[in-house]
Amino acid sequence: MIPKKKWFLWVVLALSLVLAMASLCACDDEESGGVKKTKAGLSIKVDEDTGKMSIKRPQIKDPVPMGDPDTWTIFVYLCGSDLESRWFFGGMASGDIKEMCAASASDKVRFVIETGGADGWHNKKIDSETLGRFVIENGKMKSVGEVKQASMGRTKTLTNFLNWGIKKYPAEKMGVIFWDHGGGSIAGVCFDELADDDSLSLREIDAAMLSTLEGGNLTDTFEFIGFDACLMGTVETANIAASYADYMIGSEESEPGSGWDYTAIGNYLAKHPEADGAALGKVVCDSFQKQCQSSGDGQIATLSVIDLSQMDRVLKKFNVFAREMYEKSEKQKTLTKMVRKISAVDNFGGNNKAEGYTNMVDFGGLISSCKSWTDAAVSARKALNDAVVYKISGSDHEKASGLSVYYPLSIQDSQEMNVFESVCVSPYYMSFVGRQGYGSVNGETEDFDDEEVFEGGFWSWLDEFLFDEDTGDYDFDAETDTEEEDGFWNLWGIFDDYEEDAQSELITFKKDPTMNSKGQYCFTLDEEGLASTCDVLALVYQDIEEGISVELGETYDVDVNWDTGRVRDEFDGYWLSLPDGQNLATYIVEATDDYIVYTSPILLNGEETYLRMRQYFDDGSVKVEGAWGGIDECGAADKGIIRLQKGDKVTPTYYSVDENGEDADEYQGDSYTIKEKKGRLKITYGEMCRGDYAYAFCITDVYGDDYITDAAEFHINKYGEISFYE
Repeated sequence: MIPKKKWFLWVVLALSLVLAMASLCACDDEESGGVKKTKAGLSIKVDEDTGKMSIKRPQIKDPVPMGDPDTWTIFVYLCGSDLESRWFFGGMASGDIKEMCAASASDKVRFVIETGGADGWHNKKIDSETLGRFVIENGKMKSVGEVKQASMGRTKTLTNFLNWGIKKYPAEKMGVIFWDHGGGSIAGVCFDELADDDSLSLREIDAAMLSTLEGGNLTDTFEFIGFDACLMGTVETANIAASYADYMIGSEESEPGSGWDYTAIGNYLAKHPEADGAALGKVVCDSFQKQCQSSGDGQIATLSVIDLSQMDRVLKKFNVFAREMYEKSEKQKTLTKMVRKISAVDNFGGNNKAEGYTNMVDFGGLISSCKSWTDAAVSARKALNDAVVYKISGSDHEKASGLSVYYPLSIQDSQEMNVFESVCVSPYYMSFVGRQGYGSVNGETEDFDDEEVFEGGFWSWLDEFLFDEDTGDYDFDAETDTEEEDGFWNLWGIFDDYEEDAQSELITFKKDPTMNSKGQYCFTLDEEGLASTCDVLALVYQDIEEGISVELGETYDVDVNWDTGRVRDEFDGYWLSLPDGQNLATYIVEATDDYIVYTSPILLNGEETYLRMRQYFDDGSVKVEGAWGGIDECGAADKGIIRLQKGDKVTPTYYSVDENGEDADEYQGDSYTIKEKKGRLKITYGEMCRGDYAYAFCITDVYGDDYITDAAEFHINKYGEISFYE
């Protein structure tokens, strides 16, 4: 039995071609009706010779307040999705509408909402067959019209709502809130379950806002743009928002299901209608934290208020930092040390084999992790700190800086990189990320070519939109944009159909993996192998039937000497298991000096999800935090951890492999019914049951590629004693 882990980065080419052809056909039809490509909106340029960045944003000439003094309109783009439609643990959008209605009465404050994106609503006033428009004022919810069903993931749907709302309900101060699942800088926000989970990308939000601004409907910038959604507090998001608003409110981490407290928001504005976005943002953060703490989610909560007037300075300082970061990391040893530091930076949204990847890491943490190689880190971090007006963060993210940034912990496909190229805020950082991606596929970067980044001596932000001359509206077509020959389009194609074989050529040995005289599985990396290694952990497997093994998951029961390259196992035969003795498949989410967070794939009452557990090192105790759905295939992060209840049925599931190390069908264990009071499932950390197992090292190289060693097979007897087979 020699099990191997295989990771696949693939895109179905036939589907991609169909989508591309459909996009091209659509463009041809639109161009015949007055749609053309045009450059507009935000302009960012970087001079290749000097590295100097210049930024020009779309502006309103001679801004004029939209309404009477001390009046507020908050537009809520309420895409209900499964957060609303689910019978169990659903109704979240309807719950927030109730909070808006429960706020203090005031003629100066109103919520204007558009509902859609869900195939069912818990609020009987809302029809899932149309886009509903409502005004909530003085504690009453009033329908003000319906619009023909359309995807809330389309630019035009957002544009129409904003243009209508601004004309009908202007105010001195106006805010826009995006409500739903979020997926970070790549996946975007507002996943419409009636339109195959179509979502708004950052550039589609950019296009809708630009249409509103240049159409003349908006005579003053929004006071704030907010995201009551997971993972949207990113530097890429803030860069887009900075062209249209004074402040941004967003979370780096996944938001608990309770989300923002709209009663607290309405109450504060009713009492303080003169407040600005910064003051309101503090109330949003504090009330959000209070709700999270009351629901038991306080330790994971993050939320920040960003002064968007500071974003140009942030981008310029980061660009200087990124240039030095990129140039210094051309040396392999420096790159390895740098990546090890970056890999230890706080990240958000899971980022593991089981739950999926968002590839969002803390922006300030990334900058600070490279301070040993560039003095520009200090000024870049200061610029970020100055932009963060206020923030809250739970104990899991005490060092969260207020914004996250895309970093390729594990690239999934070329489309991910195309989207990144369209929102990346520095050509040097794009080159750094591109080089990492190239190395993950090719095992080297000597042939990496980023000369096309600075075409004609300048790098330019992708500022090309589709413009409808009939309506005056903009749209952003990522498919059309990536068909151009400039940029990295040809480079990103290397990810399509790439199959990682878990045999990174960069991992080389001075002493091959073998059993030593003490019965430990060990190896020693040679100088080049050590210089290319970023991380080492172990994988454990269990025989369940003839020719089939299940992967029990990952463990850091490994002793690594980073000076000599010597690695040996420290496995003690202990594992996490259900009360009935079934071992769980556990994957590492986060490891600190005090605890380690695991996730385990399970069925909860027949539905696929993941069990989140936290094991403390001081006494070995395990706390079950609940079930979390992870990142779906569209990139949307599940919102909130579901608390377990007495009577819930938990069925462990496992990845399985055959005797040749090939992937086999998913294996399911036996169902266990929670008997503990209040659903407090007791997970034990103890000796594994009698049987045959295997242990393999997983060595991750500097580009994120893996090398899985042959597995050492061992037996655990009825006394819990471990003996390795020769």
